[in-house]
Amino acid sequence: MEIQLSALHWVYLIFIVFLLGMLIKRRDTTLVCVVGIFTLGLIATESLSVSVSGIFNSFVYAIKELMGTILIISIIVAMSRVLIITGINETMVQPLTRFMRTPALAYWGIGLIMMVTSFFFWPSPAVALIGAVLLPVAVRVGLPALGAAIAMNLFGHGIALSGDYIIQGAPKLTADAAGLPVSAVMQASIPLVIVMGLISTVAAYWFMRRDMKNGTWRDGLVAGAGASGLGTDAKVALPASTRRTLAILIPILFALDVIAMFVLDLQGGDATALVGGTAVLILIAVTLIAHRNRGLEETTAYLIEGFQFGFKVFGPVIPIAAFFYLGDAAFTEMFGKTLPDGSHGIVNDLGVALANHVPLNEAIGAVTLTVTGAITGLDGSGFSGISLAGSVAQLFSSAIGSGADTLTALGQVAAIWVGGGTLIPWALIPAAAICGVSPFELARRNLKPVLIGLAATTVVAMFLI
Repeated sequence: MEIQLSALHWVYLIFIVFLLGMLIKRRDTTLVCVVGIFTLGLIATESLSVSVSGIFNSFVYAIKELMGTILIISIIVAMSRVLIITGINETMVQPLTRFMRTPALAYWGIGLIMMVTSFFFWPSPAVALIGAVLLPVAVRVGLPALGAAIAMNLFGHGIALSGDYIIQGAPKLTADAAGLPVSAVMQASIPLVIVMGLISTVAAYWFMRRDMKNGTWRDGLVAGAGASGLGTDAKVALPASTRRTLAILIPILFALDVIAMFVLDLQGGDATALVGGTAVLILIAVTLIAHRNRGLEETTAYLIEGFQFGFKVFGPVIPIAAFFYLGDAAFTEMFGKTLPDGSHGIVNDLGVALANHVPLNEAIGAVTLTVTGAITGLDGSGFSGISLAGSVAQLFSSAIGSGADTLTALGQVAAIWVGGGTLIPWALIPAAAICGVSPFELARRNLKPVLIGLAATTVVAMFLI
């Protein structure tokens, strides 16, 4: 049965287009989302008080949906902080430096270590965890600092973050917006992440070696910057034997978490909770060992620092997520049953209408999701717009009749590769600062490999839908 579209549907669609335009212009979207929520509430209820209250309530709804993700990231950052200050991170990666004897080994070694670390710690903390130790080794064997930054970006902010298989923050956002289980989006993303990762990293390495051979390579170094800046924090002295023991024990604990996920079939929130609980215990144990009598107070201080980071990162995400949650079940919860009879949510209704009036196919759907994901990443967050990618994927899959999980995963991959820290200069600052290179030069070097990877990944997605 065809649903008759109401003013709510058209207003919602207009605001989506407007949001895309704001992202293209690199303008903030919070005000637009707030106006959109208020407008939808006013049209639905014709009540000023309910519409105003709906703004706050939609934020509460979004925070409830995102709280697990915000908490796990905050806790991971807090734990990473104490590992850096105590020098345990240096001890953890030190044995791996012996394998980095050539520029090629340094590039792929830094990349793979960054990827594995980012799966557990997220890329920004992972950059700090390994950058200070591995960068000097890489430069010593002939890999330019800019080459090390490229590897950190593509493997960490690209491959690891776009899949996010351990912490599961990204698939949680897109899956919720698309009305799918987290596990479905994660499984669908595996071939896309592999294709995107392989092509972009190989292309980046080939371009780097070609330009170095031809003499056209530019290091993009920034005077006075670099990994030395990581040493500005006061270090906490630990006996070498204690550092070694903890450096062995911590990876073992996280490896046991991964094993438990497979054995106990833990996914989504359950898997995140296991990793988060382990990180909290590690944080407490290391802090008590390192700070002794000040351990109780320092534990709280590390957690506060982690929470500050988490809410700072997700501050721009909450308003836009609140708006896009209204496209599904949140609308009824906020404003009651004000949609037309037979409606399955604004986004689903738009998808059905699109299927009835516009000829769509797998190719058009895949290209549209890649473009949409890339556009949402232009704000340099990578996360603030993936709810939009999930909603658009739901819309197009309803029109096509299949491929919701693949389209959602494709939008997620495109959004995070563009905005999560590989192409947008202001999102590249962590890796660029640690390696002492210009974020604009780093973005320029990443541009061609990432675009090639996106094109290839889009083609693969066409056959998987």
